[in-house]
Amino acid sequence: MNETLKRALSGAVYVALLLGCISYSREGLAILFGFFLIIGVYEFCKMSGLNFYISIPIAAGSYYFLWNKNSEINFNTILTVISIATSIKLLLYLFNSNKTHFKIYTKYFLLFGYVILPFILANYIAMGVKGYNPKILISIIILIWTNDTFAYLVGKNLGKNKLFPSVSPKKTIEGFAGGLMFTILGGASLAHYYIMASNLYIWIVIAAIVSVFSTLGDLIQSKFKRVAGIKDTGNIMPGHGGILDRLDSIIFVIPFINLFYLILYYVS
Repeated sequence: MNETLKRALSGAVYVALLLGCISYSREGLAILFGFFLIIGVYEFCKMSGLNFYISIPIAAGSYYFLWNKNSEINFNTILTVISIATSIKLLLYLFNSNKTHFKIYTKYFLLFGYVILPFILANYIAMGVKGYNPKILISIIILIWTNDTFAYLVGKNLGKNKLFPSVSPKKTIEGFAGGLMFTILGGASLAHYYIMASNLYIWIVIAAIVSVFSTLGDLIQSKFKRVAGIKDTGNIMPGHGGILDRLDSIIFVIPFINLFYLILYYVS
């Protein structure tokens, strides 16, 4: 089987599994993301040198007890703040060219805030005002794919200025701008035709958050891999790499969208 066909088949299985489980039920989402979490933690441990015999039980226990606590708003807020604080630390890491390694206790903090919590918060994101609404998370995933696709197409055809050459030589400022524009258009379209949202501006803001932070999440994962000297975080998906390679944008975006949700809740 040639590489292109292998990549296409594994990608199709991934998309079908992802959209199928999310659409099926809240429990389907929880089981799938719990499975992704365990693999993601294993990949992160291999990449960062952590003990996965300690990390995987911590991740599994945290996920089991916290995945359905979204209704407890104070608890939701605490988890989101921890995850956002971790994201800020990673952004400082990304923009500091001299920073390449973390102390062991910082790595465990990153494991919890960067890997474990976003998978938990993904379950919270999927809850709408009337209960579980798979269209919310599916729309966010579609927007991430839209950003990736159009950033690549625009960058390939119009890109001249490198966005972050030290980490990802192929990304361009023109590609980023193109991804942002088409993602916002996609957010408005999904809000109107798919979600039937009453407040269009909310999804325009979500689309902008997705475009900006999915790009940053991809860059952070690229720096992790560059420092570790690896091409992919794993090989569970032939032609696509590991779970963190596929979900790096999602896990970085989710905390910021949840923060946006919480801001809307507190000001309303």
